Amino acid sequence: MKGSLCFLLLFLTCQFLCAEEKYKWIKDIPYVASSDTSQYRRERCKLDVYYPQGKKGFKTLVWFHGGGLTKGSKSLRKEFMERGYAVVPANYRLFPRCKNPDYTRDAAAAVAWVVKHIGQYGGDASQIYVAGHSAGAYLALMLALDKQYLGQYGIDADSVKGYFPLSGQTATHFTIKKERGLDQKIPLVEEYAPLHHVRKLNTQLVLVTGDRHMEMAMRYEENLYLKAALENVGNAEIPLFELSGFAHSPMCGPGCQIVDRYLRGK
Repeated sequence: MKGSLCFLLLFLTCQFLCAEEKYKWIKDIPYVASSDTSQYRRERCKLDVYYPQGKKGFKTLVWFHGGGLTKGSKSLRKEFMERGYAVVPANYRLFPRCKNPDYTRDAAAAVAWVVKHIGQYGGDASQIYVAGHSAGAYLALMLALDKQYLGQYGIDADSVKGYFPLSGQTATHFTIKKERGLDQKIPLVEEYAPLHHVRKLNTQLVLVTGDRHMEMAMRYEENLYLKAALENVGNAEIPLFELSGFAHSPMCGPGCQIVDRYLRGK
């Protein structure tokens, strides 16, 4: 009983402190140069910065939306609002106006911008986290496992503090297979599959999916395979949360709550 009371007081104190903080939301900041020769990239490659004012050294979560790499737009998830850390929702180019691997290159550019600029808002550049849902989760996985993308900006993928892909495809994404005229129902593991880049990690990776009986085809199983493969090369246990009763889209809400708990040390 005493322990439960202490936990309740701690929770209420945290909620009060977060509520007392004032947050600023700056929208549509370009993360590519105005001189970029691609009009579509200049138009699409923008992000928002939502951060606690008057606070220093806070964590930052970079968030990539879903939509099958063909649709969707950045948004600030309510699960991440007024939680003591900054949130940076980022757009990226979409098929068919661009093709693979432009999506992943854009995601890397957005993270690189955050590493370079978050200090101007009071954030700690060594406390960056990356998350996304569905297609956004695929991008997060590619950044985590294939070090070439962030490496182009002089950033070690392991210097990101943690990655949280929510219902991400770990084989090659189905839209990328569609681009190449391949059967979207047959799994493909090659250079554009996170599974192809299994390695020993020096950062945190947490996998989350919906209910295996309600998810998109093979989504849970692909994540389970990635977990096993990563552990097989010497990683400590990779957490895999299966959200019982939640299908692919609805799982994003409780999945974001898991991300929030990790960022707040819960």
